[in-house]
Amino acid sequence: MSKLCSVVGPSGYEDDVRGIVVDELKPYADSLWIDSLGNVIALKKGRGEGKLMLAGHMDEIGLMISYIDDKGFLRFNPIGGWSERILPGQRVLIKTSTGKLIRGVIGSKPPHIMKPEEAQKVIPMKELFIDIGATSRDEAKKLGVEVGDVAVIDRDVVRIGNGDIVTGRAFDDRIGVAVMIEAFKALENTNVDIYAVATVQEEVGLKGARVAAYSIEPHVALALDVTIANDIPGVPENEWVTRIGKGPAIKIMDGRSGSGLIAHPAVRKLLIEVAKEENIPYQLEVLPGGTTDASIIQLNKEGVPAGTVSIPTRYIHSPIELLSLEDALNATKLVIGFAKKITRTWIEANLRRMIK
Repeated sequence: MSKLCSVVGPSGYEDDVRGIVVDELKPYADSLWIDSLGNVIALKKGRGEGKLMLAGHMDEIGLMISYIDDKGFLRFNPIGGWSERILPGQRVLIKTSTGKLIRGVIGSKPPHIMKPEEAQKVIPMKELFIDIGATSRDEAKKLGVEVGDVAVIDRDVVRIGNGDIVTGRAFDDRIGVAVMIEAFKALENTNVDIYAVATVQEEVGLKGARVAAYSIEPHVALALDVTIANDIPGVPENEWVTRIGKGPAIKIMDGRSGSGLIAHPAVRKLLIEVAKEENIPYQLEVLPGGTTDASIIQLNKEGVPAGTVSIPTRYIHSPIELLSLEDALNATKLVIGFAKKITRTWIEANLRRMIK
């Protein structure tokens, strides 16, 4: 996981993550390829009774350099969903078109010279800039920075508390990718063929999952992603969604008013049965906003029974996320147990059912 989270990989620029994923999956796959959009797809053949797609997205939210001013300061646009209030003062890691890594800091007008009413407001992103220590546009360019280069928050993965809790950047969704990889490694002699897919550009429209599902034509699918854990001071218990350390979440619904995924009832039921049979702690998740690759996979062609196994995570889409490694381990066990239960009979019962 630390290896996956240490590289720069915002949407559309997942190359370094992709290399790690390929190295991890290659020894365990019967076939392995990268499609035209950049998804990594690994196949482990089962008994041929159907196709199960496991999807975790490689990309993270980031920033794109949009302008270099004559003083060497960089302006930027968001890649994915950022909250502007958490960006000022953050250290960033810029990856240039040549692969060079350059550090910088997101700056803004200091509060000392702001009017009182200004200091109380969120600073718009258009007023923020990245300071890389350059004194001119030419100096910035000599360092290798160009318009179109990308940046992410500069953070390491560290353990805190009892050692089960980790904090870092890009857990959304490198932890889902890690769960997918470990499940794929462990699965053997399944009834169905297992397709492990590390998708691209989830944060900007579920794009990789759309094309991968069209290519694979799965009979059933699971997305492996993070979900909100609001179990923190100041949030009413009824708004927690999930809790850290209480097991992976089995998604019921997500998106605003159910606009994302309403999990297929048979997928949801089987996940719960597996969790109970194998004594895996689990939570049921109703997420009021946001979604996963599952919501686009389910719409492939005639429709795909789909669900999501989520890892509860605090402070998602912030510079520092937090989760429990035990929750991730139990998510892996749940995915493995689910995959072993899928048969041709289960698939036929939940795909097209002819009435006449």
